[in-house]
Amino acid sequence: MRTIQKGAEPRSLTEHRLQAHADYDNYADKDTLREYLVREQHGLCCYCQSRIRPDAGAMKIEHWQCQDTYPDRQLDYNNLLGACLGSEGRPFAEQHCDTRKGNTDLCFCLTDSLHPIECEIRFLGNGEITSDNEVIKKALNNVLNLNWFRLVNNRKAVLDAFKQRLGRGHLNAEREIRKWDGSESSELPEYAQVVVFWLRKKIERNRV
Repeated sequence: MRTIQKGAEPRSLTEHRLQAHADYDNYADKDTLREYLVREQHGLCCYCQSRIRPDAGAMKIEHWQCQDTYPDRQLDYNNLLGACLGSEGRPFAEQHCDTRKGNTDLCFCLTDSLHPIECEIRFLGNGEITSDNEVIKKALNNVLNLNWFRLVNNRKAVLDAFKQRLGRGHLNAEREIRKWDGSESSELPEYAQVVVFWLRKKIERNRV
């Protein structure tokens, strides 16, 4: 996961909100909304960082605060995120991200730049994601199921491949971070934050 910098919302969403009886269900321009969400998230799911594409069959429009409990936020662009399908239709134990979360409240907000999620989570060498904050750790595991074995294996594979590539040449950590944190590209590699975390740890160790 990484902090998401929200940009301007689609004009169609602004105009729709001004209509009488406007709600999320009768908002007709969800295709444009998906494009906006995918672009500002650099093509990655807001939670697991797997690839998402701006069409209904390849992503979900996630309400961070769910529509049932927070109906006033159903058309609030700052409450809308792009998420993967999260093994929708599979057994509950295999579901993750928004599909697993459902209407459950999360104890952190991915768009809160004053409390960036990067300061609360850690990626382990075996591909697991964790936190020293027990409440957040519980949410990662029980609400979002981000340590489902396939996600763990995918993160480990990305990190291992990156380390293997580094073994063949000189590493400029600062330059590499810019390739993986969205500074230099509109689309990020899947599970990019795993590599960013590892590189930042390496930079900190070199400064000691």
